[in-house]
Amino acid sequence: MKICVIGTGYVGLVAGACLADMGNDVICVDNNKDKIEKLQNAIVPIYEPGLEELIKVNTSENRLHFTTDITSAVQKSEVCFIAVGTPQGEDGSADLQYVFQVAESIAKSMNGYKVIVDKSTVPVGTAEKVSKIIKDNTDYDFDVVSNPEFLKQGSAVDDFLSPDRVVIGSNSNKASAIMQEIYSPFFRTGNRVIVMDVKSAEMTKYASNSFLAVKISFMNEIANLCEKVGADAEMVRVGMSTDSRIGNKFLFPGLGYGGSCFPKDVKALVKTGSENDCEMSIIKSADNVNKKQRQYFIDKITKKFGEDLSGKIFAVWGLAFKPKTNDMREAPAITVINALLEKGAKVQAYDPKAMESAEFIFGDKISYAKNSYDALKNSDALLLLTEWNEFRHPDFDIIKNLMKTPIIFDGRNQYNRSRITSRGFEYICMGNKK
Repeated sequence: MKICVIGTGYVGLVAGACLADMGNDVICVDNNKDKIEKLQNAIVPIYEPGLEELIKVNTSENRLHFTTDITSAVQKSEVCFIAVGTPQGEDGSADLQYVFQVAESIAKSMNGYKVIVDKSTVPVGTAEKVSKIIKDNTDYDFDVVSNPEFLKQGSAVDDFLSPDRVVIGSNSNKASAIMQEIYSPFFRTGNRVIVMDVKSAEMTKYASNSFLAVKISFMNEIANLCEKVGADAEMVRVGMSTDSRIGNKFLFPGLGYGGSCFPKDVKALVKTGSENDCEMSIIKSADNVNKKQRQYFIDKITKKFGEDLSGKIFAVWGLAFKPKTNDMREAPAITVINALLEKGAKVQAYDPKAMESAEFIFGDKISYAKNSYDALKNSDALLLLTEWNEFRHPDFDIIKNLMKTPIIFDGRNQYNRSRITSRGFEYICMGNKK
């Protein structure tokens, strides 16, 4: 099938590459000429495991193309995916200006029937607005479909190629059939395509992300209470997660959630509730707990060293909001590092993939280490902020020799307390009073 994907950000690139990998002829469109030229030369602007290889293979096989010419891409395609950004507005709502601009451009480029797919995360009612824009700018037939993405950064390629489910929001049998044909190669061993009305599909995305955000914040509140009463949050987590009704995912206490989805989608759903006279009390609380969790970690540091951190050096392991990505949007590391800098501390940071992103955010306010051990030199404490695999089993003898004082603040509860303390470290984690 001939498909165009408009927007070469995180969602658009993954979708375009994976759709091409299933034999479709895919054109990815962006108005950023420099980005398109790099992609044409297989230079990928984001880090996502497997994505660069996928782009190289499908470009060489002439199934995947990159262009700034939206008119040509639309006219050559039967299905047009809108995958542009929907940044958070000042009031918490999703800013849809780019979605609407693309919708108008598609309409003015149409040369026949098209299925226009909202792949971007958009609030309920967006498809209706997109339909109106297109209808006002073309006489050709079309259908607008909602097809929310459920990709996890760090495993997005696998998630797209082997999805738990695909949600298709459509009020047209013709469009539904076309969308099911597109996704049929991804479900050779079973049909997990869920077809529903457009508004329900739009809501499903926000509801899913907000539920997971609530689950994370709930566990963090429990972990904080565990510290107060002398319980072990890790033992509580295990006791809870073995209940099949609860499950073991998104139940690890730590620094809270970050990234481009959870914080933005939670706020957008709260805004939608406000606009419809429906207070989203639980979801509001999840957002508040998430903000407090980072401060809770900072308070642990100041409790140990005092409010004035002048002259103190902190080694930071992990800058991205989660492992296997270079994305630092809403990353806990930003909040923690800024707080340390405000209190006079020096920061020596290392992340396997997010160093360039960090330099864009912090500039020369912090030091950037060549590797994880380099960050530890003469430090007063190690702060583990992102649980990259390479941080799981380091040489603690080397760590101890490099540090001024052997103190670890573990924001991800990655290490075994007894093993760490037996090596002479002071170990401070989340949800454990000891």
